[in-house]
Amino acid sequence: MFALVDCNNFYASCERVFQPQWEGKPVVILSNNDGCVIARSNEAKALGIPMGAPAFQYKDVFAQKQIKVFSSNYPLYGDMSSRVMKILERYTPEFEIYSIDEAFLRFDGFDYFDLEAQGKAMKKQVLQWTGIPVSVGMAPSKALAKIANKIAKKYVQQTGGVYVMKTEEQRIKALKWTAVKDIWGIGRQHAKRLEKQGITDAYAFTNLPDQWLRKHMSVLELRLKKDLLGLPCIPLEETPPSKKSIATTRSFRSDICERSALEERIATYTATCAEKLRAQKSSCTALLVFVRNNPHKKNSTPYRNSCVVTLPYATDSSITLVKHALLGLQSIYQPDIAYKKAGVILLGLTPTNQKQLTLFSPNQNKHDSLMQAIDKMHRRFGPHRIKLAQQDLNTTWKMRQEHLSPRFTTELNDILRVYPEKET
Repeated sequence: MFALVDCNNFYASCERVFQPQWEGKPVVILSNNDGCVIARSNEAKALGIPMGAPAFQYKDVFAQKQIKVFSSNYPLYGDMSSRVMKILERYTPEFEIYSIDEAFLRFDGFDYFDLEAQGKAMKKQVLQWTGIPVSVGMAPSKALAKIANKIAKKYVQQTGGVYVMKTEEQRIKALKWTAVKDIWGIGRQHAKRLEKQGITDAYAFTNLPDQWLRKHMSVLELRLKKDLLGLPCIPLEETPPSKKSIATTRSFRSDICERSALEERIATYTATCAEKLRAQKSSCTALLVFVRNNPHKKNSTPYRNSCVVTLPYATDSSITLVKHALLGLQSIYQPDIAYKKAGVILLGLTPTNQKQLTLFSPNQNKHDSLMQAIDKMHRRFGPHRIKLAQQDLNTTWKMRQEHLSPRFTTELNDILRVYPEKET
């Protein structure tokens, strides 16, 4: 049996753990730079706040409907996610972190265990130890566990937040309940194609001939069909895959006209990417640099350009990457343009311990000790303490986060303080 454990309204729940006065009240979380809504509590959904709603357009709506607004606090969310996952790992050695708020567990050898009781125990322990509410769905395969989890979340009063799909009757009923567009792994275009063929639910999808799926879709959908039939074909991923690319892109607070200022931004973005690259123990073989002006500005000709720089060898050195990023910027920079956005994307990632060495570059590892020392100091004293010469030493870029909550679990100065009650 597979189990999918999903945290309910995860970002909002993280905020409520430390600010319980917002429990039961509408809450929304905004994206980077307080741009748009990326998470909503059930109460906010009931008020009609759509996902992706631009914050500036809904500012008055938030005030009128007394909706609490939070800026995204990723250090807090990441730490709370780690705490939840460590609890779930106690229940079975076969475990996959699927996303920041979801995990798959496989219960092999639990034939004589009460799996519903196991699910309730997980739910209770996560809530008791972290304050995060979760829903648990169990079924013979991963795809069915996804559907079981939706049922547990949709019908909380009937299931108590835990639903175990045991019988064939339960499986068929669940598949008929699930719209084809809601099947895990079916994209929007495939869903439209299937609906045109009269396939509107998951049960009808499982009745499609294998030959038709191979011809009109792919082997992935064929595996998905078998998974929905209760024949496990989608295995657990034992180790989470590393990112295939790492990007840092930003819109500037005001237009940048000077080349030196633009070079400083590119150097800073590249150094940020390089630190993320080293954190996942990877190196890159190429990078992409892009710039653009504001296409919506009146009386200005839209300008957008990019270039890919191939590195002479795979590296994770901030110094080497910044050097080549600035060379790339040099090839696409145009004077007399007011730039509004720029970014750097690292490509061709490979594990650092498996990177290909080159015969004619004997010093390609000369920055390793320096990078390790810089990363260690940043972990101890905070980010942006040490910068390269191309960066502005007196300026640290910060996102707009007007509604940011404290980092209760990751920043020493933000830890909650409890004072004894004063005697009267």
